[in-house]
Amino acid sequence: KFAMVAPDVQIDDGKGTILISSEEGETEANNHRKLSDFGIRNGTRLQADDFLQDYTLLINVLHSEDLEKDVEFEVVGDTPEKVGPKPSEPTSKSITNGSDDGAQPSTSTG
Repeated sequence: KFAMVAPDVQIDDGKGTILISSEEGETEANNHRKLSDFGIRNGTRLQADDFLQDYTLLINVLHSEDLEKDVEFEVVGDTPEKVGPKPSEPTSKSITNGSDDGAQPSTSTG
């Protein structure tokens, strides 16, 4: 749903409980478990990071009994329209003397 390539998802509780890992096989045992098995309830926050895309989401889990038939979850709120790598930063020129006006230090002996 969020177009993540290699996500790492953890409970945002300060303990660092990892639910999904981008490392193959690391959290495979979690695939059949329910969120409630991890103590995730209404109001729990999850942090999802996709290192490959430099993309992080904070997800607030809200319980609802009012979903349409056969709908397991619904995404509400601000979701990114397009996900992808950030454009590369422009390279800054090297400045050795603290200014970029091309002035060189004085070499006169007096």
